Amino acid sequence: MSLEKLTIGTIVEQALQDGYMTPSLAQEIGSICEISEISVDDYIALDRLFGQLLTDEAIAIPGKQFINVMEALVLIEASVQVLKMEVSNPCLLDLGEIAAYALNRLPPLYATTEEGASFQRQRGKEELRELITQKVKEAIARSPMPG
Repeated sequence: MSLEKLTIGTIVEQALQDGYMTPSLAQEIGSICEISEISVDDYIALDRLFGQLLTDEAIAIPGKQFINVMEALVLIEASVQVLKMEVSNPCLLDLGEIAAYALNRLPPLYATTEEGASFQRQRGKEELRELITQKVKEAIARSPMPG
């Protein structure tokens, strides 16, 4: 389904046809509601969708319910290394590019709960600290120096 010129009615029809409502479609409905008046037909369509969701004839797919703890560990390490470099040699390095390079060379540490995230964070700090540091250094070395 194209996301051009969507109406609440077409989004609801698609969700009912598919049997599920995705977070992006729910967000699209929210955007439409923010910028325009909702018609009677839109209210009827939403009522049908809510009815289907309540009776489990359609399901709402939840948004992201997991995190990759490695992202935070890499961003912290990259920030520390870049700040140390910029003290002696002021330059503007792209932190996002450095983190992406390192993350693509490190194992992910996914978690779905705060307890799991704490476990993965500790594991990353204890078992993967040296590898994280090494990959961030490699990323910085490969980064183009502006200037």
